[in-house]
Amino acid sequence: MPAPSDNVLTNTQNAVHEALQRLGYDDTVYELLKEPVRVLTVRIPVRMDNGETQVFTGYRAQHNDSIGPTKGGIRFHPNVTLDEVKALSIWMSIKCGIFNLPYGGAKGGIICDPREMSIVEQERLARGYVRAVSQIVGPAKDIPAPDVYTNPQIMAWMYDEYSRIRELDSPNFITGKPLVLGGSQGREKATALGVVIAMREAAAKLGKNMQDLSVNIQGFGNVGSNVALILHEMGVRVTGISDAGGGLYNEKGLNIAELIDQKDSFGMVTPAYQNVLSNEDFLLQPCDVLIPAALENQIHSGNADQIKTSIIVEAANGPTTPKADEILMHKGVLLIPDVLANAGGVTVSYFEWVQNNQGWYWTEEEVNQRMEDLMVKSVHNILQTAERYRVSTRLAAYMVGMRPYAEAMRWRGWM
Repeated sequence: MPAPSDNVLTNTQNAVHEALQRLGYDDTVYELLKEPVRVLTVRIPVRMDNGETQVFTGYRAQHNDSIGPTKGGIRFHPNVTLDEVKALSIWMSIKCGIFNLPYGGAKGGIICDPREMSIVEQERLARGYVRAVSQIVGPAKDIPAPDVYTNPQIMAWMYDEYSRIRELDSPNFITGKPLVLGGSQGREKATALGVVIAMREAAAKLGKNMQDLSVNIQGFGNVGSNVALILHEMGVRVTGISDAGGGLYNEKGLNIAELIDQKDSFGMVTPAYQNVLSNEDFLLQPCDVLIPAALENQIHSGNADQIKTSIIVEAANGPTTPKADEILMHKGVLLIPDVLANAGGVTVSYFEWVQNNQGWYWTEEEVNQRMEDLMVKSVHNILQTAERYRVSTRLAAYMVGMRPYAEAMRWRGWM
C-alpha cells in the first residue's frame, strides 16, 4: 500500500519546487506556483428520486492565469478531496506548459458516487454545480471538460445550464461536448491516442517495435479501453486489463473487442469472469509496457520493485509515487509521466475551444494529425531535457511545464 506520506498535493509541490530550483528561479516564483491562485468550495443541494434533498460538496481550483484562461476537467467521484483537486490543477498547468497551450491549469470535483445515482440525479447535480461556480468560469475565464466518471452528456447539461444563466449560447464555455453541440472530432479518443503515440515514441527510444510488445493496462474506463482498442487494432498484444473489480491476464493476448462489448458505462467488465486477479497482483504481471489508467498512487514503494516491465506510460493522473519513481529509475524503467502522456485530452480540448471560437470545424484526420505533431515534439523535448539536466523524465516534464508560467509572471510584473 502507498505510504501515509504519499499526499498528492505535497508530492506535487515538492516536484514543482525542485523543478524551479533546477531552472534557477528563486522561491518567490515557487510561492506563486505552489498553490492555486483561486479555490472555490461549493455546497450543492440536489433533490433525489426518493424526494429527499442531499447536499453535495464540490470544488473548483484555478492554478495560474498568467498566460490565459484556466482549463481543466470536472470529476464525479466519492474520493474527491480538496488537496487532490489542487494537485490536479497544478498538473493541468504543467500539461499546458509542455504543449504550449494558452491556458493555466484548473480542476473541479464533486464528492459523489455516480454509480449509485440515477441519470436524472446526475443531471441535477451537474446543473447545480454550474450554478454554484458560474461566477468564476466562462470562455475567457475557466473552461471545464470531462474527467473521471463524467462524459459528453454531463458536459452537455453543464453547457445548457451555463447558457441559460448567461442568456447567451456559449459552446466555448466547456469542451468534451457531443459533436452536435460543438464538440470536436477526435475528442473522445484523444487522451488514449496521445498515450499510444507517447508509448510508440518511448518504444522507439529503446529501439523496440510496437508490434513486438506486450501491454498491460490498469483501468478500463474511457481512456484505458480506448488505449486497449487502438493498440489491438494496430496488432499490439494486450495481455492484461483491469477495472475496479480486479484484473484479467493472458500472456497470449486478450480479445479486446469482446471485452469492450461487455463493459458497462463505468468501465466494469470483470464481474462477468472467474479467476480474476486482485488489482495488487495484476500490477505485478510481466509485460513490456505497463499503462496505469486508473487512479493515484497505484505504483508505490511497496510494489515498484516487483513490477516487471521496461516502459511505463502513465495514462492516469499521479499513479506513481515519488519513492516508486526512484525505484523504477534505478531499475532502468523508462517512464513517460502523466503530465506528458495523457495530455492528448487537453490538447484536443484546446482544439475544440479554438473551433468554437472561430465557428470553423476540422476533420478527425486534421485533429489527430495536429495532436500527434504536438505529442511527438513534446515527448522528444522531455526526453532531451531529462538527458541534458541528468534528471528523471518526470522532473524534466515539470521543468518544461513550469517555465512558461514563471516567465509570464515575470513579464507581467507579478514579482
